[in-house]
Amino acid sequence: MSLDGRVLIVEDDAAQREMLVGFLRDLGVETEEAEDGRQALDLMSSQLIDLVVTDLRMPKMEGSELLREIKSLNPEVGVVLVTAFGTVQGAVESLQAGACDYLLKPLDLDEVEHVLRRCLEERQLRRENRELKQRLGEIESLPGIVTAGGAMAETLSKVARVAPSNVSVLLMGESGTGKELVARAIHAASPRADGPFVAVNAAALSPTLLESELFGHERGAFTGADRTRAGRFESAEGGTLFLDEIGDLPSEIQVNLLRVLQERTIERVGSNRSIPVDVRVVAATHHDLPARMQEGEFREDLYYRLAVVTIELPPLRLRRSDIPALVDHFLGKHADAAGGGTKSFSREAMDLLVRYDFPGNVRELENIVQRCLVLARGELISIDDLPASVLGATQQSSGADLGSDASLPARIAALERTAIDEALESEDGNQTRAASRLGISERALRYKLAKYRQDLEDDS
Repeated sequence: MSLDGRVLIVEDDAAQREMLVGFLRDLGVETEEAEDGRQALDLMSSQLIDLVVTDLRMPKMEGSELLREIKSLNPEVGVVLVTAFGTVQGAVESLQAGACDYLLKPLDLDEVEHVLRRCLEERQLRRENRELKQRLGEIESLPGIVTAGGAMAETLSKVARVAPSNVSVLLMGESGTGKELVARAIHAASPRADGPFVAVNAAALSPTLLESELFGHERGAFTGADRTRAGRFESAEGGTLFLDEIGDLPSEIQVNLLRVLQERTIERVGSNRSIPVDVRVVAATHHDLPARMQEGEFREDLYYRLAVVTIELPPLRLRRSDIPALVDHFLGKHADAAGGGTKSFSREAMDLLVRYDFPGNVRELENIVQRCLVLARGELISIDDLPASVLGATQQSSGADLGSDASLPARIAALERTAIDEALESEDGNQTRAASRLGISERALRYKLAKYRQDLEDDS
């Protein structure tokens, strides 16, 4: 197996040097050579060196001094000392000063290969760890982002890499996955962070109002336009414009937006005067835009203007390891809803949340945490405090697949659980009112809920 890396051999004995260089080249190693320490340092100032193998005893500059110079020049470069048996103590002292290892003369070539391989692999591992820490640091520096890694890590790494640029970004993902939060993180980590962040929802306005909202209008441009008004593009000057639900953009607005992205100018409604704008556009959609292009619902040229970089946000069901961290985040964020007290979820309740698919994604999880903070009676949020949507979904995953051959008791039990869930949902989790709605005593309802919890625990 060949060794990966460039090795510099520093040896005043020409025969020894040539022997080592030839051996390493046979192993496929890129090599450089120098006959003394001064020449080695001159070479390192112009060449990328991964590992230095140097004799300890040399004229002009000893190996120990060369080691110190190398470490001050580039601490990442590994150094292996070659020494005779009588000077092993000097090699050991060099190890304490940062050398990777040492070799004894006469050299055993198998030992040379083993030591150099280990030192090069250690250097590669340090480099990978440094890059990983850098990536994690970039991710952790994105404001408002909560993740334990996993499916979200690569997404956030891409966010961190694209943020410093000025290209348009298209965020794609289901509703509630945090597209606006990511857009704000891109803005905050960009050179435009001191500029404004302006958001507009393309699905919330009619075509006429949306055109005015984006590009502004002149006084008298339409009925009710009693004054000149700047649009969102002008308001976002020097910053970032976030266009949410871009997949719902009306066709006539798509044409105007394309022109703005191409020319970097806007025209207010009712005016033919071009106004230059310096704005970075981050768009988002839950639609499959390539599919909408095939259907003729979205312009292909606009898509490629918006999607210079496309980032997919994973749904919460694909990042279950993040759910406990997100729950803790939302418990802190909405602590005031609990009257300032500290609350937490029981292990059983947290297990159910982790197993739940969250069709509303992170937005739904935040809503559930808020609801539990308000309705929980004690400091510990239990299964009883979870909404029927979570309990019902868990039922469905474990019992709704009852086929036509299911027994009558099983069908009756499934119908009973559904009725209880619906009653609790209608009464916002209030068990007294839910029992009254069901026509049973509160004690009977508590018994059924306890039995249901036991069934869930037995299933898990």
